Amino acid sequence: MSKLAKALSAAAGNAGDANLYPEDVFSTYLYEGTGSAININNGLDLSGEGGLTWLKSRSLSEVNILMDTVRGVQSALVSNNANNVFTLTGGITAFNSNGFTLGTSNIINTNNSTNTSWSFRKAAGFFDVVTFTGNDTARTIAHNLGSVPKMIIVKSISDDYDWVVYHASLTNQQNLNLNTTSQAGNSGAEYWNSTTPTSSVFSLGTQFRVNGNNKTYVAYLFGDDAIFGDDGDEQICKIGSYTGNGTVGRTVDFGFEPQWVLIKPNANDDWYLFDTMREWTTDISERLRPNTNDEAGRGFYYIPPNATGITFNASSGGALNANGTEYIYMAIRRPMKVPEAGTEVFNIGTYGANRNNSSTSTYYAGFPVDMAIKKVPVTAVANNFASTRMLGTTDLKTNSSAAERTGETEETFDSNTHWNSAAGTSSTSYSWMFKRAPKFMDVVAYTGTNGTISRNHNLTVAPELMIFKRRNSTSAWTVLSELAGSSYSEMALDSTIDKSTRNYSANQYLTAQPTATVFAQAAGYDNVSGGTYITYLFATLAGISKVGSYTGNAGYAVNVDCGFSNGARFILIKRTNASGDWYVYDSVRGIVAGNDPYFFLNNTAAQVTNTDYIDPLASGFTVTSSAPAGLNASGGTYLFLAIA
Repeated sequence: MSKLAKALSAAAGNAGDANLYPEDVFSTYLYEGTGSAININNGLDLSGEGGLTWLKSRSLSEVNILMDTVRGVQSALVSNNANNVFTLTGGITAFNSNGFTLGTSNIINTNNSTNTSWSFRKAAGFFDVVTFTGNDTARTIAHNLGSVPKMIIVKSISDDYDWVVYHASLTNQQNLNLNTTSQAGNSGAEYWNSTTPTSSVFSLGTQFRVNGNNKTYVAYLFGDDAIFGDDGDEQICKIGSYTGNGTVGRTVDFGFEPQWVLIKPNANDDWYLFDTMREWTTDISERLRPNTNDEAGRGFYYIPPNATGITFNASSGGALNANGTEYIYMAIRRPMKVPEAGTEVFNIGTYGANRNNSSTSTYYAGFPVDMAIKKVPVTAVANNFASTRMLGTTDLKTNSSAAERTGETEETFDSNTHWNSAAGTSSTSYSWMFKRAPKFMDVVAYTGTNGTISRNHNLTVAPELMIFKRRNSTSAWTVLSELAGSSYSEMALDSTIDKSTRNYSANQYLTAQPTATVFAQAAGYDNVSGGTYITYLFATLAGISKVGSYTGNAGYAVNVDCGFSNGARFILIKRTNASGDWYVYDSVRGIVAGNDPYFFLNNTAAQVTNTDYIDPLASGFTVTSSAPAGLNASGGTYLFLAIA
């Protein structure tokens, strides 16, 4: 690590404690308007550290509101017009140690509206806020970013002047306007005094929009030198540019998977803003535009995030990848904290329960849901539907080789606490909900090439359980796990087949052992040219999850130690050396010292409730002496995934 990186990492720490993470300094938080005060708990210390919150209605044509801790509550600016600051009495009424409090303004809190907030916490190398008074003389303004700003947004708070944007990918004689579609102007020394910012100051010319005599201004400074994470070596923001080429499959490499990106063509075109909390998927995206007051637009932008950046997928990218056009961007890395408890990344919910004051909280998790399985266990011929944030309004049946269902518009993930799947459900419908997190679980969507290729992932450890499904064609699920016996032996999630039945050798799937960053695919079954795929990756995380195996001992109980302290809340088991079903147990339906309900992921049968095949065990679970061969045959080998 460079000396600068180490210094910034130390400066960014929590008062000398552990390093910060993206989720400590940035948040996208979605909320439903109520017309009454709302406390938004996004986990950011805005009162103690300071910062900026940007609010926008998704469902209504309302202005973009920006409020910061330096100017204080009720002091509002609008990014889509040139108006000066105004008092928004029902806006943010308090900045808190864990977020902020909203008032009753119809602009940001209309009853039954859907809204988004983006909050930026001050942190070395990432973000700073400065206010100053102009003097109509070339000068410098001190800042506390601690690194060279790569993007600066300046707005007069006393006069109706355009928002002015400096971006490091342009020259220090150019500027953009956040409130207009104009391409970068070349204004010489007027705005930035033809001087590149430094780690302590930025320069201003004499242009009245940034430095008028006795005019007052606010400047928002963004950097991409913040180095955070477990080892203090992970970049959390990237500010740069790319040139469009109009080709399908083109990627832009940020060096990380983004959760938020702002893009502006250097042409007479809008600013585009995407984030993964709203719909930003492989096929369709919800965009907002800082330069308009329009409600969210949902369109075929085809720029889904990938493990290292964005991909122009299944289309040229349209306005965002026009051949020869320059684009400037700012991207923020997805959350990267390793979970400390199973409840942070896995939960089981029933339809309509724990609505948490949300009229649409159909399955409440308490965290942003990245993947969910839904089933009505009491009903025979009830499919098991797997839905994924990354894929949007589609789902797959774990009990079927069928292609994905599309246009399932009731299936949405645009919430920080739950996911929606309203159609065909009832109070007897359950959902098993997972959140992506390092060392626990990751999701990768990709298009096949029919050639050997290494695909990036963000599990940060080598996956121990890999589940693949082709989406755009009938094709069996593939399950790979080294723990099934030989090197990454394969099975099928929608079938009872054992690890040797499908007549495919391991190297027809993977050409090498997966690593903490990639899995290397062969030209074969799960890499057909033009095939679209989804992959779920799981690993063992001490005290939270366990991917493991055990050997059966018919007629005797088998204690399976997962390293837990309060038992397993979720258990998935499959026999690997002979045919067998995929058993699912969970603590909500019951893992007790008596009968325990189970169902199979590989078929549509109703759950079985009158058997006692599993018992609780503090360190994991016990397979009882009465369990059948599918769970406990002498010499039988079994693969399992358990979550505490």
